[in-house]
Amino acid sequence: MAIQPIRLFGDPVLRKRATEVVDFDRELRQLVSDLTDTMLDAPGAGLAAPQIGVGLRVFTWYVDGEIGHLVNPTLELSEEEQLDLEGCLSLPELTFECRRALSVVARGFDMHGEPVTINGSELLARAIQHETDHLDGVLFIDRLDEAARKAAMREIRESEWFGLEKPTVKVSPHPTGPFGI
Repeated sequence: MAIQPIRLFGDPVLRKRATEVVDFDRELRQLVSDLTDTMLDAPGAGLAAPQIGVGLRVFTWYVDGEIGHLVNPTLELSEEEQLDLEGCLSLPELTFECRRALSVVARGFDMHGEPVTINGSELLARAIQHETDHLDGVLFIDRLDEAARKAAMREIRESEWFGLEKPTVKVSPHPTGPFGI
């Protein structure tokens, strides 16, 4: 069990696109374990690798008693939408109504490199979309309308945690693609 510190809003790792996983090795399995332990300890409905300072396209979720993970996700979103409260472990105690697709088909891999397809709706769909956004450097507050985003930023600036010393970004030991992607 290795609970890791969760990076907070303002840490640059949260705004960078994470790198595709190319090595399905022991290190990746340890990352999935660390993500799961940290998510459950927080507690949260999901946690993406950048939130613990690792720039790889991996996330975990815990929804309706089910724990899962996905590596290198791609999403197909429904046209039907849902509007519900959303929060984020990297933005403690902040919740706002956020619009998301009602259902999602997520494809990717498990930690062993086996193909996986996840069909989710409502909270699971929201968690998968939220965590995949993290892998693209997008935070849920970016999806709010202008008035709500301004209110969120005001709450962030007034929070006790904002502006605390930020940890350094961990560079992935995995090679990147030919164009640094």
